[in-house]
Amino acid sequence: MSVASPILAVRGLKLSIRTDEGIARILDHIDFALQPGHILGIVGESGCGKSTLIRAVLGILPLGATVEAGDVDFAGEKLLRLPERELSRRIRGSRIGFVPQDPYLALNPVFKIGRQVLEIMRWHAPGRGAAQHRERLIGLLRRVHLPDAEAALDRYPHQFSGGQRQRLLIAAALACGPELVIADEPTTALDVTTQQQILALLRELTEEFGLSMLFVTHDLGVVAELCDETCVIYAGQTVESGPTRELLDAPKHPYTRALLACHPDRSDSFIGIPGSVPSPLRAAPGCRFAPRCAEARPACTMRPPHLDTLIEGRRVDCVLYDELESVVA
Repeated sequence: MSVASPILAVRGLKLSIRTDEGIARILDHIDFALQPGHILGIVGESGCGKSTLIRAVLGILPLGATVEAGDVDFAGEKLLRLPERELSRRIRGSRIGFVPQDPYLALNPVFKIGRQVLEIMRWHAPGRGAAQHRERLIGLLRRVHLPDAEAALDRYPHQFSGGQRQRLLIAAALACGPELVIADEPTTALDVTTQQQILALLRELTEEFGLSMLFVTHDLGVVAELCDETCVIYAGQTVESGPTRELLDAPKHPYTRALLACHPDRSDSFIGIPGSVPSPLRAAPGCRFAPRCAEARPACTMRPPHLDTLIEGRRVDCVLYDELESVVA
């Protein structure tokens, strides 16, 4: 049986940003592959490069950013090589939808919902008429369980609760019929009950519309509930990736184990990770997690781990495993 090609593959991505203090290496060898119809979770603490990774995929990097190496392959398209006009008209918003983190900041407060979302549809799906756009949007608002969907088009963002705004943004992300949806911590600003409802809705919509989803979060509990595969990143590097259930049941990398120890559902006692994510301006020569790692050895601080080590079919970038397991050519 043939294996489907990934709908999104990020290979060896290295990215730096020029700052007043010097060159900040935000991403340094990020690797993952998202299979069609799957949900892949990107997990890491604040400052690990998750937001910059999303911006690189969407092609909305800030001034001063330079992609030094690597590829972002979306359904056969090399996104890093496409001009901005092609990305904005043909890929971003049409084939790739986006659900932002904060539903309170993502919508313009001075325009009604209908005007904002229908303008997106007019721009990214020009083959349909205004009546078709309106009919599809109302249908999507009903599908995401927004009360009185038709009347919602004539209301302003402040007239909706946080959970309702997030449902609006999910509908907007689906409006042009994308193949891939990127969700950037879409439940962070919501209460626990609403968070569970949104997670269930995202899973339902992924299956119903045949979508693939890149889900960015710092919460391993959310990953366990939603994602098929998981990629753990630390200080701009992929440190462990694999099927979610296997990764969470038997984590190999010390950083993954440390994250699990911080989660109340996965640990009998809350144990924080000492220290903080290192500055991208001053990358250490060895493993970047070594100063915070309880299992670190002298070799960890002297050389970086191989970046393609396979442990029991999972990728694990750790010096402790380099000499014991095979390395992908």
